[in-house]
Amino acid sequence: MMINGTRLAVLSGEMHPWRMPVGSLWEDVFEKVRALGFNTVSFYVHWGIVEYKRGDIDFEGWRSLQPFIDAAKRTGLHLIARPGPYINAETTGGGTPGWGARVPGAWRTSNATYVDAMEGYVRRVSQILAEAQITRGGPIIMVQPENEYSYCFETPDCPVPWPQPLYMNTLQDLMREEGIVVPTISNEVVATSSNYAPGSGPGAVDIRGYDNYPLGFICNATSFWPDGALPTNYWELNHNISGGNPNSIVEMQAGAHARWGWFSSDDCADMTGSSFERVFYKNYISFSTMTMNLYMLYGGANWGGIASPATVTSYDYGGPIRESRMLDREKYSQLKLIAQFLRVSPAYYTTKPLNQYPVNAVNGSFTDNPGLAVTQLADIVGNKTVFWVLRHAAYNSLEDAEYKLQIPTSRGNYSIPTLGGSLRLNGRDSKIHVSDYEFGGNKKILYSSGEILTWQNLGSNTILVIHGFSGELHETAFLMEAVRVEVLAGDALRDSRSENGVVTINYRITDSQTVVDVGETLHVIVVNRNDAFEFWIPEPERSPAIVKSPYLIRSAVRTDATLALRGDLNQTQATIEVFAAPGVESATYNGRNVSLNKTAYGSLLFDVSTTSDLQLSLPSLQELDWKYINGLPELRPDFDDSAWPDADLVNSTNPRTPTTPTSLYSSDYGFHTGNILWRGHFTASGGEQAFNCEIQGGSAFSVSLFLDNSQLDYFTGIYNVASVNLTGQLPSVEPGSEHVITVLQDHMGLEQNYGPGGDLHKIPRGILNYNFTGSNATRVTWKLTGNLGGESYVDRVRGPLNEGGLYAERQGFHQPGVDMSSWESGSPLEGAAEPGVRFYSATFDLDIPSDLDSPIAFSFTNSTTPANYRCLLFVNGWQFGKYASNLGPQKRFPIPEGILNHRGENTVGLELWAMDPEGASLEDFFLEPVGVVETSMSEVEPLPQPVWEPRLGAY
Repeated sequence: MMINGTRLAVLSGEMHPWRMPVGSLWEDVFEKVRALGFNTVSFYVHWGIVEYKRGDIDFEGWRSLQPFIDAAKRTGLHLIARPGPYINAETTGGGTPGWGARVPGAWRTSNATYVDAMEGYVRRVSQILAEAQITRGGPIIMVQPENEYSYCFETPDCPVPWPQPLYMNTLQDLMREEGIVVPTISNEVVATSSNYAPGSGPGAVDIRGYDNYPLGFICNATSFWPDGALPTNYWELNHNISGGNPNSIVEMQAGAHARWGWFSSDDCADMTGSSFERVFYKNYISFSTMTMNLYMLYGGANWGGIASPATVTSYDYGGPIRESRMLDREKYSQLKLIAQFLRVSPAYYTTKPLNQYPVNAVNGSFTDNPGLAVTQLADIVGNKTVFWVLRHAAYNSLEDAEYKLQIPTSRGNYSIPTLGGSLRLNGRDSKIHVSDYEFGGNKKILYSSGEILTWQNLGSNTILVIHGFSGELHETAFLMEAVRVEVLAGDALRDSRSENGVVTINYRITDSQTVVDVGETLHVIVVNRNDAFEFWIPEPERSPAIVKSPYLIRSAVRTDATLALRGDLNQTQATIEVFAAPGVESATYNGRNVSLNKTAYGSLLFDVSTTSDLQLSLPSLQELDWKYINGLPELRPDFDDSAWPDADLVNSTNPRTPTTPTSLYSSDYGFHTGNILWRGHFTASGGEQAFNCEIQGGSAFSVSLFLDNSQLDYFTGIYNVASVNLTGQLPSVEPGSEHVITVLQDHMGLEQNYGPGGDLHKIPRGILNYNFTGSNATRVTWKLTGNLGGESYVDRVRGPLNEGGLYAERQGFHQPGVDMSSWESGSPLEGAAEPGVRFYSATFDLDIPSDLDSPIAFSFTNSTTPANYRCLLFVNGWQFGKYASNLGPQKRFPIPEGILNHRGENTVGLELWAMDPEGASLEDFFLEPVGVVETSMSEVEPLPQPVWEPRLGAY
């Protein structure tokens, strides 16, 4: 791919700005993406958030794309925009608006009602994206219309004619009409799909891409790699389908989402850890993949009602960068080794796998060990460099294997190592060896079994960094006349030889850094993999330097003789080593002058200490002055619901025709998120013995059923149960007496509409059926509520998915500044002794130094047999946690700075929904840091935190 005349591979990671609403933190994530060696970020736009009410398209505040675009441009990253209109993404409705449930006809097709529904959004978002295209000086290089649209999930019984070229054509025409000129790209859900491939006719995109999640989404077997999961023919498939288009993987598995009552984000991180990256990502490299987008590189949070029923509040995804933005997962560092190598290997950009097609002959090739597989990935333009991608033939093998690499080079055939010993491949590992590899402008590696991390020209010298696992033997040969080989530091070198214009070094990786001079201008640094993790190559275009430092280096900028470094430290003291061009006489670290010492091999060393001990003193949540109110006053006999919307629609456009006298589907009345409350008024005949109902809220939902002020039945939730039948035995009721049935149900988000023409996003939330045992004639008049205003939501700052239908939320009591003088005193750790809802609130101060990046989490603790309750967490009015005591797995809820005030007052709200007859209380609830680093990132700007004021029309 050529961008502004420069050929490159697109190394990209997925990030969704709406999952991290604090815009001033986007640049921090972008700098960490850039530090990996990546050059691009891919992002979805969420139609359902920006057009929650039909025709009311709102890209203001945290919903604005412009600050995200500006931050990418400042950081030097390209963007791939994925505006849908359908995005999937484990988000409510797959990113489509809730009002779509009322739009008849097939969605994601050329059906006129759908096209009319999505046109306004598509035009508006395209206008925004068009202004940010690279052709207009912006960072956007590609746009993806639709999402995973090349496959009808219900084949062979697809509900609509398939494929849908007219729809794809219409969608792209709308985008082009609003100014989109950069290439469009697809992401086929399976690599064999061929719909809309370039040149295929109407609806074709410019670049064919596809997704690959080889280990799937079940993270409870983190060490299990099933046979056959490693793809071996993707280059061939793409070549044949796309007519020679570059191989592009638009969603490359970087983790998986946590599931209610099942596995956590950390489980998914373990499943797709550093060994997964080494084997699978290098395998993708063997396909000459020129667009690689990791889903998710940074996941963020499903705050408020963003999630679909598929997942929990956290969208950490087990990715390389945690939800908290911390970098303590090894997979981040391993990914950096791979990306930085590709960054300095331009020959890769014009490669082709020679022995994968037309016959796949990788198994048993180019080594003396038949249990290994090697892809010969050759530069077919320069006709010199070859990348030898080696793995176990049984990719999931746990056994170590010894071998000799047997390859052709420009100087003939070699069996490597030539100076004695054998190479070794660990179980579940892969390596990229090279031959005829040019570097440094005028230097060439004849072959190297040691893997290259990077190289840089620093003045007249070239630094080459090679790495491997401790104990491994490797050999590297250079094409150069006889020169002196001298060890300046370390003990890795075993032997060397210089003959016939080839200088060979043979070395065993040790726990110490080895520096070898090969001639006057080449310095070879040999390190073990863990030490290689500490090497950073910040912005080589601006100021060539290689920096060895713990945790993170963000930038290195040279001005005259001074080198200014920006970095983060997660330890109180560190020694930092810099390899820079001659002439550097002074340096600063985060603006502080440092004292430089020069090593025997020419690098610069300096010591740094943090300004604090990186320890935080956080307030005890147990000791706060907690106040509470009854969060379910609807159970009081004098409660007035006359202002509530009537659930009186006789006809519904929902594909599931209501089986109740009037529709009891919440989306028919504009309520698409949070808890939903139903109140059914009836006059008793005297014969009613029980009330039976079927409630649907999405997988893992819960529900409580009340008659007047007594709970009749409840359901605490099961991870894969989306609807449930409840039966409440009624006390004896007098004929003619008035009663109220109250149903409190959780809304877990709307389903994702995976397939074209499907109706999954229209699956209703609400009451599907009800009746009275003993009295068929009893009539019920229903009212309902969700968030105050429904689609005309009240809090325009925090947005449409922040609030649900419970009393405290309707009143806005989750916001700061509420007058709690009339509230009761009591802590959520004391709880309630009966079923129902209590809303608790308290305030506390934080005073965290501004030079610390220290994400803080609110954490719950429960015994192995907890009471059954649910709890919503509000921080300064923002809903950032949904906790289910009986399900988990999430118990820790990181709150971004900017939502949480690190220097100032904070208001925390807890909405405790107790279901057991004995009530419920929190066993523990506390603050904890999820990382503390001294940082050089820009100061965080808090999001607006509107304070409480009486709400007009609140009921």
